[in-house]
Amino acid sequence: MNLKVSSTYKPSGDQPQAIDLLTAGLDARMKHQTLLGVTGSGKTFTMAKVIENVQRPTLVLSHNKTLAAQLYSEFKEFFPHNAVSYFVSYYDYYQPEAYVPRRDLYIEKEADINESIERYRSAATQSLLSRKDVIIVASVSCIYGLGNPDDYMELSRTLKVGQSYNRNKFIRHLGDLQYERSEYEFYNKQFRVRGDTIDIYTAEGDTAIRVEYFGDEVESLKVINPITGEVLDTPKEVTIFPAKHFVTPYEALREVIPDIEKELEKRIKYFNDIGKKLEAHRIEQRVKYDIEMLRETGYCSGIENYSRFIERRKPGSPPSTLLDYYPDDWVLFIDESHMTLPQVRGMYNGDRARKKTLVEYGFRLPSAMDNRPLHFKEFNNRLDRVIYVSATPSEYELNLSKESARKILK
Repeated sequence: MNLKVSSTYKPSGDQPQAIDLLTAGLDARMKHQTLLGVTGSGKTFTMAKVIENVQRPTLVLSHNKTLAAQLYSEFKEFFPHNAVSYFVSYYDYYQPEAYVPRRDLYIEKEADINESIERYRSAATQSLLSRKDVIIVASVSCIYGLGNPDDYMELSRTLKVGQSYNRNKFIRHLGDLQYERSEYEFYNKQFRVRGDTIDIYTAEGDTAIRVEYFGDEVESLKVINPITGEVLDTPKEVTIFPAKHFVTPYEALREVIPDIEKELEKRIKYFNDIGKKLEAHRIEQRVKYDIEMLRETGYCSGIENYSRFIERRKPGSPPSTLLDYYPDDWVLFIDESHMTLPQVRGMYNGDRARKKTLVEYGFRLPSAMDNRPLHFKEFNNRLDRVIYVSATPSEYELNLSKESARKILK
């Protein structure tokens, strides 16, 4: 489906000129452009019309959740028939893992996850991997490690009516996708089995998928209300995506465990050689427990700290982020760029300082340093075409932009 604006508004004033100028710049593959406009001048509508003109997957980056939520609501209204998604930090409360050496105080990671926002995040990545008419409104959390999109797609399972797919094998695959089996309660990211019927409460939405078997054949597929069981749709084909972003095929995970063990042995030796027996014991106990969980369940708390091994990346290399889920030909709007860009610049150093202390005192392996946000150069390298949107853009945006569409209410 094409990206199509649905609105009674028509471009007026400086808007038509700005829309034409920005569209022409994107079509000419200009990497940097700037849209100027005061608050209330219709910048969001202008952005929507440009997106409609260029017909490319789009990311709108905002500097805080509140503004992102407002933009998401506006774009949902402008594009009611397209995949408009919301991608922000899913924590209502977040206390990162940390260590304060001067007080010998270890602070364990504490988090209160907002399940609704987590579903929005899952819906965003799944839309990117399954369709082209996608607009995602995100906060700067999108530059944090998210998990490899190739592994995410590899683990996904497509079901078709009439397909031969062994029922027990499918149940095992749901476990690999990090869905939890439940015989009584039925919540998000769970599945239940009733004879030849399997219900999956998917990670991305408020509906469930009912798979009805006849022997080893998928007899029917239904989209149901998970509470009432009401049938909402009867598709011929559905794709079940993983329940979590940090997933990897079990066999591939088993292959990387020896690499984790090798780094652990090296780190234990390092601490023992410099006389830090406590740190050597600490890192040994913590990592061995995580390895055991990975072997038994394919997952562990803090699995993102092993993402460099799981994604088979080189030391120091950047993690996969939401930007890696986009195809090569995409567009980025940075809203309130004079505030958003400094946030992007500051994320890397703050995260690195905290993790460096954890590594030095034996709470994490050195490879955990590669579970991080992108630094600014890596962020820029991932951009295809970007439009900075601000009433007061900085010299950075204006110097990079070959064209600046000046759109101010008169």
